[in-house]
Amino acid sequence: MLRVVAYDIACPRRLRRVAEVCQDHGVRVQKSVFECWLDEDRFELFWRRLQQTIKSHEDHLVAYTLDATAARRRRAAGNFAVVSEKRSHYVL
Repeated sequence: MLRVVAYDIACPRRLRRVAEVCQDHGVRVQKSVFECWLDEDRFELFWRRLQQTIKSHEDHLVAYTLDATAARRRRAAGNFAVVSEKRSHYVL
């Protein structure tokens, strides 16, 4: 599943840590938006890690899940138009 994760973080240090966690799991498509191809179990671990990184009374996280049909229909334009999918395996 494609997970779109966006955030608004008040502290520059936490902002950097949240970005690092997201980069470990997905591809940056905007300054504070990542696309992550994760199954439910991996997403839950990722989401817990993000929640442990933020201060809930100062910061904001949001994630949207897109099924395969919706993910294929996404559109992008400009410098971030080409977004690669992270694959766990390939068939040759």
